Amino acid sequence: MKHCGTQRIETERLLLRRFVSEDAEAMYKNWASDDEVTKYLTWPTHPNVDVSKFVLEDWVASYSDETSYQWAIVFKENGDEPIGSISVVHRNEDVSMVQIGYCIGRSWWHQGITTEALKAVMDFFYDVVGANRIEAKHDPRNPNSGKVMEKCGMKYEGTLRSADRNNQGICDTSYYALLRSER
Repeated sequence: MKHCGTQRIETERLLLRRFVSEDAEAMYKNWASDDEVTKYLTWPTHPNVDVSKFVLEDWVASYSDETSYQWAIVFKENGDEPIGSISVVHRNEDVSMVQIGYCIGRSWWHQGITTEALKAVMDFFYDVVGANRIEAKHDPRNPNSGKVMEKCGMKYEGTLRSADRNNQGICDTSYYALLRSER
């Protein structure tokens, strides 16, 4: 793959951009402090904005690494305020694969925003970075996340039993993927 780091991506309704340290309040308010948003995620709900600030410091520092990809999801109607995040959570250079993870604030659920963001990121990885395989996974108790993957053309590949851990404890994990040749 030809890595180039987190680049600005624009869609009809969204701006996907790099986080800045000033996004901590919005991150905390819009998704990181909400137990319902983090219910099936692998990182805990932020108890205060200082945790969000600490996480953002790490993300902002990671932008110096061209293999790091971490976008703020900005709904253009909200100005420049992030409402969620989408990122590469795992990659395998040997098979040109990236695994994408995402979350979005509850106020923006069921509006197609996450699907729009994921489609744009997938296009970026196929067209710019040269990925061959893009995958994502979710806890089967969170079927809406799987619906996002399906709407983006990903194919269900199977569920691994007791193969992951999230805020609910040890859990099954369902995998979806799309190959470049299947676009």
